[in-house]
Amino acid sequence: MAAEQSGKVLVKTLADLSKDLTISDASTQSGLSLRDAETGLHYLVSEYRGHLSATEKGELLFRFPSGFSKPWEKIEALDAAWQKVKKTTLGISKFVVRAWISVVMVAYVAIFAAILIGLSFANKSDRDDRGGSFGGTILLHTLLRLVMDSLFWTFHPFSPFAVQYRGTHGHQPRRQKSEIPFYEKVNRFFFGPAKPTVDPLEMQRKILSEIRVQKGRIGLSDVMRVTGLPRDRADPLMARLMLDYEGEVQVSDGGGILYLFPVIRKTAHDKVVEQPESIWSKQEKLLPLTGNTGGSNFLIAGLNGFNLLMSTVAISGGWTLAKLQWMFTAGAQAKHLGFLAPMPEGTPLLLGWIPFWFSLALFMLPLVRWSKRGSEQKKVNHENGRRGLLWAVLNRLTRKGIGETTLKEAWKKSAGVQPGERELTREVVKLGGELEVDDGGHTYYRFRDLEAEASGLESERKLARDEEKEVGKVVYSSL
Repeated sequence: MAAEQSGKVLVKTLADLSKDLTISDASTQSGLSLRDAETGLHYLVSEYRGHLSATEKGELLFRFPSGFSKPWEKIEALDAAWQKVKKTTLGISKFVVRAWISVVMVAYVAIFAAILIGLSFANKSDRDDRGGSFGGTILLHTLLRLVMDSLFWTFHPFSPFAVQYRGTHGHQPRRQKSEIPFYEKVNRFFFGPAKPTVDPLEMQRKILSEIRVQKGRIGLSDVMRVTGLPRDRADPLMARLMLDYEGEVQVSDGGGILYLFPVIRKTAHDKVVEQPESIWSKQEKLLPLTGNTGGSNFLIAGLNGFNLLMSTVAISGGWTLAKLQWMFTAGAQAKHLGFLAPMPEGTPLLLGWIPFWFSLALFMLPLVRWSKRGSEQKKVNHENGRRGLLWAVLNRLTRKGIGETTLKEAWKKSAGVQPGERELTREVVKLGGELEVDDGGHTYYRFRDLEAEASGLESERKLARDEEKEVGKVVYSSL
């Protein structure tokens, strides 16, 4: 009977899930054979995140803390939905920002430049008649300089907007085009650099490589070493891999749970499989605020800042389209006729409040992200500390356990900060540790399952035969 079918039978027939179950218990209550009951229990462990333990007599005990329910599915479903909404919203926001910076802002720069130039010519005769306005001239020249600088740095060959070109007579371009497109730099400035993508099969490949390196015999400690998973996540994962890759569970004389995968060892190559890196060999790092160069950040901030400045000028001057038209046409004609036509009134939306609030909101995005850097750094420190803790448990564990001081030092060395008492205890418990106090009042953590597992793996690997890797001579080939 297939593992899934056996599991369904067990779900219907097993009654009291508050206690541990043996394979015989499951077989008796369900009517399945011992083999089918065992296969079904392992399927249920992987499906409902159950746990395995072993007795001193070599019996496997199956436990289902959540019964045959999946309370984590609601949390994970809500988290997945939130991540989807977040991703969609972020994608739309990035599109809007790209359009705003790369198109709308440059268009506003050109519009404001045209307006200032037009105003300069429209008021030239009036300034000449009255001897000029020194203050207004200084302001106009300053704004024009900002416009010209913005346009210069927007289309200058050294800017991210510049298109790569090749000079004549075989001359090389002065500068290669930036490998990162400008819109991506805009995304980084306002939303931060994108997180590295994770291959969903990467973890599985590491475990399979570890199985081969360890002669087809591994334990939960090997899984935790290469993946960094806590014990309650590694247990159901191994149950699933055992079903998928024809593995079997064995209990050592000391009560350690071992996973045997002799089929995984078979290979047609003589190449030695490299052992996967331990999870603590790499540290998590806080992503940079933008990931851009200083010049790129200055350019993006300058463009958005210029637009913010000009929208402020438009608001203070009441620059509506009707008013600008009056200033360029009706106002000038009225002066020649000797009277002043009434100036149109209105709220400067297109050139004033819309670019003002949008540009201001854009500047708030990196500021908000910067304000969260502290909490994000704490998460990074916690993950690095947890990896250092795992290193200590798997490398400094003795027959008497491991001292609390050793665990704290390993955490601090990896994370750079001291762990909190509750923080340390919570992570130790996730690894299967139990607190003990000796006669001298010193505190130790014991990991009896890992201790028994290590002893059993050592003996089992010594007995592993190299013939398990052989596939035999080729007796037929389609070539």
